[in-house]
Amino acid sequence: LNKIGNLTADGRPILGLDAEKLAEIVFNISKYCVIVPAHAWTPWFSIFGSKSGFDTIEECFGKYSKYIFAIETGLSSDPAMNWRLSMLDNISLISCSDAHSPSKLGREVCVFETELSYNAMFSAIRHKNPSKFLFTVEFFPEEGKYHYDGHRDCQIRWTPKETKAHNKLCSVCGRPVTVGVMHRVDDLADRSDGFRPATAIPFKSMIPLQEIIAESKGRGVGTKAVQEAYHSAVQKLRTEFKILLETSADELRAALLPEIADGIIKVREGKVSIAPGYDGEFGKIKIFSEPHPASSASGGLGTSLHFMERGI
Repeated sequence: LNKIGNLTADGRPILGLDAEKLAEIVFNISKYCVIVPAHAWTPWFSIFGSKSGFDTIEECFGKYSKYIFAIETGLSSDPAMNWRLSMLDNISLISCSDAHSPSKLGREVCVFETELSYNAMFSAIRHKNPSKFLFTVEFFPEEGKYHYDGHRDCQIRWTPKETKAHNKLCSVCGRPVTVGVMHRVDDLADRSDGFRPATAIPFKSMIPLQEIIAESKGRGVGTKAVQEAYHSAVQKLRTEFKILLETSADELRAALLPEIADGIIKVREGKVSIAPGYDGEFGKIKIFSEPHPASSASGGLGTSLHFMERGI
């Protein structure tokens, strides 16, 4: 592949060939090779992105599309958004983390009940086996940096409806806005919001523990106070995933500061406020609408935030 592209540019190979040709190369190596289109809805360099030119898997991979059995949903979409497309009913929806950011590993994951092997995990994904592929852990998609439409330079952030009302042109500078993930899903969806296919693999929306602690304390993620609280929590309750997903509310309150325990519980219940991301700008998420009585966190959400309640 080094002959036809740059494998060392920024940790992501940049190849000068189309997707169908890449599939031909990969699938002729071994029957165990797998291609999973990553961050499937991001505007640039993704299979369904507004800049990519593909509306279906078949358009992208041609005769090799029958071998594509999964897509990775990316930060700016979650499975529920993808469930609106009937063409994805037989496609497994997986979630992964960026390997180039070690501190963010695990913010999106797939959870399996299989042996720890390549073949076992990909078999579970390929067959959408709910007893083996249990669920995914997701970013709140509104926090992703391409969820809404907009133009960052002009601080224009729009819903798909607003973008269409402005003919996709920025109301400040007149240039085209970046069409985000929600808009693109709306364009390709053939179902209404809230539809859930019978074969859907469940998901849970989460915020990394360090970010919950940081907001509960009104401090930055990298501060000493947040890091000490994080390591103390993990030492007491074993792992971050156990804390976020499994530990009971009573156990959380017994082991952690009340503001941290309350923050985790609110995130589990989907009671967060988010100013959605747009045009490369990450969304701003708030757990506490007012300062927690046991912390010094600053409150006030601002008028641009909207309240989200999401079932887990």
